[in-house]
Amino acid sequence: MKANNYWDIISVLAGILFALAFAPFDYPYLALLALSLLFASWQNTTSKRALLRGYLFGLGSFGLGVSWVYISIHDFGGANWLNSSLLTGLFFGFWALFPALAGYLSVKIRTNNKALVSVLVIPVVWLLVEYFRGNCLLNGFPWLQTAYPQLNTPLAGYIPIVGVYGTGFLVALTASIITYLLQVQRHQLLLITLIISLWVTGSLLQTIKWTHIIGKPIQVSLIQGNITQDQKWRPENKLKTLQIYKELTEAHWDSAVIIWPETSIPAYLSEVNDWFLIPLSNAAKQHNTDLIVSLPMLGISKEDKYNAVMTLGKEAGRYQKKHLLPFGEFLPWQPVSGFILNSLAIKLGNFKPGSDEQPLMKAGGYPFITTICYEDAFGDLGIIGVREAAYLVNVTNDGWFGNSIEPHQHLQMARMRALEVGRFMLRATNTGITAVIGPEGNIIKQAPLFTTTVLNEAIIPMAGMTPYARWGDMPVIYGLLVLFFSLIVYAYKQPYSI
Repeated sequence: MKANNYWDIISVLAGILFALAFAPFDYPYLALLALSLLFASWQNTTSKRALLRGYLFGLGSFGLGVSWVYISIHDFGGANWLNSSLLTGLFFGFWALFPALAGYLSVKIRTNNKALVSVLVIPVVWLLVEYFRGNCLLNGFPWLQTAYPQLNTPLAGYIPIVGVYGTGFLVALTASIITYLLQVQRHQLLLITLIISLWVTGSLLQTIKWTHIIGKPIQVSLIQGNITQDQKWRPENKLKTLQIYKELTEAHWDSAVIIWPETSIPAYLSEVNDWFLIPLSNAAKQHNTDLIVSLPMLGISKEDKYNAVMTLGKEAGRYQKKHLLPFGEFLPWQPVSGFILNSLAIKLGNFKPGSDEQPLMKAGGYPFITTICYEDAFGDLGIIGVREAAYLVNVTNDGWFGNSIEPHQHLQMARMRALEVGRFMLRATNTGITAVIGPEGNIIKQAPLFTTTVLNEAIIPMAGMTPYARWGDMPVIYGLLVLFFSLIVYAYKQPYSI
């Protein structure tokens, strides 16, 4: 077999190894190995071959890492197995274009000069492409981003400073240096020292406490109703579902804050407000409890639908989801996407995004940041209003993905959000994984999947600003863009021979 064929196969395997670095597999150092193999496959080859190998890597990583898409389309979207397989394959194939693009650009702008600057090319390109995938196209798809497996490694120390993209760059830089060391015998001591320094510094940074306690512990209860997606919206189940949540709530009136998961109320606000929510709010007031619930709302027009969260009890407030899930809550590329999905008999929601300017809600005596489901995949949403917020709340419906790896990956992303801003995260889900996450990204307590349960815990209100909470992603992205264009100029002056 030709060497080219070997490297093509290695690229697919590297993609699979990359997916195994993430939850629930949790082999974080496989991300380093996977990227080192991928970056090595881009050496001494053409830009077109690097594009192919990046694409094969993407098929391997997304093919395993987001295999749960099939469950969502087939089991709960109503498509048959053939249409589900075709759509899932298109999904993998589309997102695999991004590592392919990274490979193509990395080879295009490299140079004949084997100076140390050459180790910067691939990690800079890799993270800029990852940012574009995660934020710009189709409302962003930030799944399987390089930094997430590093929550339990020394590099976690950088997360409160430079966030997911800065930390991901350090992972990719380490892999690029390893690839360089295996190819070039010069500068070995300098580069090995650099790697050791990066990782030791990360470990030391983990000892810094960026935020501080501002009050007494707050007793919270997170309700996991375990209403499966195929049963949730059936009209005959509505009263039973509401009764389950009501009874579980009434058993925990001694908590200061009680949280229900995303759209736990399977009806519009106007349908349940008078006879269900108002009496529930009055009961919460009587028990000195704040209740956080989630349900869809109608706007001024019945065509305006919002995925929302409400606070009941002492503090009344509302939040409407800002960052919607493409092909789940809205259909991009209309009318083409709507025509295709309707032809395949797949019916999806059509929601409107909430306003960017929404005040923080309060519960337990403190303001908190609210995100709904997919929103906690975006670090920039988790820092809006963080100066005033004492903790974070995320309500989620991972019931769309059954007993797959998705709920574990989603929990991993929520852990990143808590660590980025140094605050507790309260995560209530319909079928799991409900969890209380500490300000260091550690799981304090979690509920098992597919059980009806209430998670009780005490959290501590926090204040203070991590560097990431203060500045967000853009300093890292602007820095990478400056490096990117500098490397293009450098490459133009010293063109590569292939």
